[in-house]
Amino acid sequence: MAPPKLVIFDCDGVLVDTETLANRRLARLICEAGLPITYEECRLRFCGRSLASVRDELKAAGTDVGDDFVGRWYRELPQTFGSGVEMIPHVEIFIEAVKAAGIAHCVASSARTEKMLMTLGQTGLLAHFRDVLFSASMVERGKPAPDLFLHAAGRMGFEPADCIVIEDSVPGTQAGIAAGMRVFSYHGDPHSDREGLARAGGILFDDMRNLAALVPLA
Repeated sequence: MAPPKLVIFDCDGVLVDTETLANRRLARLICEAGLPITYEECRLRFCGRSLASVRDELKAAGTDVGDDFVGRWYRELPQTFGSGVEMIPHVEIFIEAVKAAGIAHCVASSARTEKMLMTLGQTGLLAHFRDVLFSASMVERGKPAPDLFLHAAGRMGFEPADCIVIEDSVPGTQAGIAAGMRVFSYHGDPHSDREGLARAGGILFDDMRNLAALVPLA
């Protein structure tokens, strides 16, 4: 396995531990719209997806969360994450190894840039990625379509075959595979869909300290 020329990180669940807070908030909003749903169901059904695609899927199935759903979500970001978020344990070890090897790196997330700036800023990780943040809002189709990863690779100046993706969701893993990239799928969270990640084609790992041994960096 050749070393990658570009490492593309997902954000939520890979760099920052936001999935619990975000999906509890999402479950409340969907319940308020009239569809009973649990936090666990939200994690399984919507993890890794853009809010616009969640809104559209719910509406097609008969639950209208409102056309202003995405706007409301982002207006309430300070409430949702105001108490602070933590970085995923030990992920900075791998980031530093990537940087030490001189390998390019960036973030490609379903979230808007403003959310990434907030959560990466709270954890101290923003310094690693300040000018290389790519959002699903920049492309026509979000994950599981390959558009976002292809966009990030193109903007960074690399071919898909020279890129690897670090993901934690099934849609994200599917997107990376569809883009023609190797995908390393993290399942350290107890709510991770390990079987779904494996079916999607991800190379599984459950501890960020093990990732440098799986990815050849030199």
